[in-house]
Amino acid sequence: MIESSSPPGASTSKIPVLAGPTAVGKTALSVRLAVKLGAEIVSADSRQIFRGMDIGTAKPSPEERARAKHHLIDELDLHEPYSAGIFARMAEQRISRILQRGRRVLVAGGSTLYLHALLHGLADIPRIPADVRRRLNEQLIRDGSEPLYRELCHVDPEFAATLDETKTQRIIRGLEVSRATGQPISSFFRRSTPPSYRYRLFVLNRPRSQLYARIDRRVDAMMNDGLLEEVRALFDPEVVETAAGLHTIGYRELVQHLRGEMDLPRAVELVKRNSRRYAKRQLTWFRKYPGAEWIDLQVTDEEAALRMILSRIQEAAESEN
Repeated sequence: MIESSSPPGASTSKIPVLAGPTAVGKTALSVRLAVKLGAEIVSADSRQIFRGMDIGTAKPSPEERARAKHHLIDELDLHEPYSAGIFARMAEQRISRILQRGRRVLVAGGSTLYLHALLHGLADIPRIPADVRRRLNEQLIRDGSEPLYRELCHVDPEFAATLDETKTQRIIRGLEVSRATGQPISSFFRRSTPPSYRYRLFVLNRPRSQLYARIDRRVDAMMNDGLLEEVRALFDPEVVETAAGLHTIGYRELVQHLRGEMDLPRAVELVKRNSRRYAKRQLTWFRKYPGAEWIDLQVTDEEAALRMILSRIQEAAESEN
């Protein structure tokens, strides 16, 4: 269950955050970094928290989780609510407890809105009447996501630029705030409550062609590992529209296949295409962050990248003492 206790005051040292686009290599490097730091990993992935969504979210393997303790993975059932705001509150609670035990913290993940909520604070968004979301979900079922996405582009182009029409739950979130308050959700993000901790953001990157090839290979590997069977086990026609996890890239397309809306090769190709587009949006988002430290994994191999990050963290710690 999601806890609601408040986190303590700000930490004096910056907590490292290892981010980057999908398939860039965050998981392997984050585990090695956590081991070197004696840190526990707080996952900033929007879907790895859901039980049963293993292959399609590229969860850390049991061996990786044995090497470094992970938080916010396999903690919620698919029907339970999860959002950037809920994540930020849970993450701050875990960070507080980890630090109180005398351990260090490493945040790792690529869900941009979730990272933004943690690094820059929570948006103070008013409670939205339930009937607003109900009507939007009914419209989604009736008309599909495209007209809703067009509406969001009109009322809140800043927020819409971080999405595409496959991100149905975030589209609905943006529209419900706009319809209920008359203000775009992006305006609330700019008036956020400050975070309780300070962070240092490292962004992994690779050349676009190399990254896209890694994405395509990873999708093929997921299919070979049983992604279709995983989606089939989770698929429930009665709840699919309201289960946010099943609208995730890699799940949404295979749900469409299981509904008979497209053949399997087409669904797999859409998973690859949508994953590449998502990676491009992630990179655009991360480039907006002043002070982000970019690490090119073509110029710098994983071993050198590990040494570089450790050196920068050590230098910062020495300068603060």
